[in-house]
Amino acid sequence: MGDRLKNKVALVTGAGSVGPGWGNGKATAVLFAREGAKVFAVDINLAAVEETKSIIDREGGSCAILKVDVAKSEEVQAMVDQCLKTYGRIDILHNNVGIVVVGGPVEISEETWDRVMAVNLKSMFLTCKYVLPHMEKQGGGVITNISSIAGIRYTGVPYVTYSTTKAGILGFTQSIALQYAEKNIRANSILPGLMNTPMIVEPLKGVYGGGDVQRMIEVRNQQCPTKKMGDAWDVAHAALFLATDEAKYITGAQIVVDGGITCKYV
Repeated sequence: MGDRLKNKVALVTGAGSVGPGWGNGKATAVLFAREGAKVFAVDINLAAVEETKSIIDREGGSCAILKVDVAKSEEVQAMVDQCLKTYGRIDILHNNVGIVVVGGPVEISEETWDRVMAVNLKSMFLTCKYVLPHMEKQGGGVITNISSIAGIRYTGVPYVTYSTTKAGILGFTQSIALQYAEKNIRANSILPGLMNTPMIVEPLKGVYGGGDVQRMIEVRNQQCPTKKMGDAWDVAHAALFLATDEAKYITGAQIVVDGGITCKYV
């Protein structure tokens, strides 16, 4: 256990994992707790976030949880109210929720477009909408939004909704960073590259491996300059740094965590 986030309260969305192993939000919530933060962990899957809490509890950390659909305004407002009721403040807002649907503008439905926009992008608008007034009132805070290299490069996968939302997150985050810079509120984006997390299995196994998960992993590993995908802890450690006072002069930044793969893309 460390103390880099001692006396801080972190609200982490998407803090569960969609399958066995470590997703970005789950790893971030656990790492924040290990570094002394009180973590308010939320997810639309209650069982998943309960597992995250059980890990934090076993390690002696502090964690409260709530089932939340962050694409719904009333649930986000209730989430913020409950976090404040539980811990009294919100020093860190970590927005990790995101879904992947493969398909271009012709293949996907209008309903799918709206759903991905709501989950991936509107959710961050809503959390910031309700958290920012409290950060401003308390004199500061940190917001970290998980984007993707798909927001700045074409990665070879035709998932137009994912790419569009991840690009939108960058402009959204930069706008907040500049608007609130004088109020001691920092906002940054993290852009993971090809990562080996539970989230990639279902939507991408057919794209890369013809349904063979291990084949998909091998293909994605070979695409990386390191010949190995990153993992959830790589994202979590970047998020930890941005949440600490070590990053006090970093705002509006786009932190790429990709093993160098964007250097290969034209």
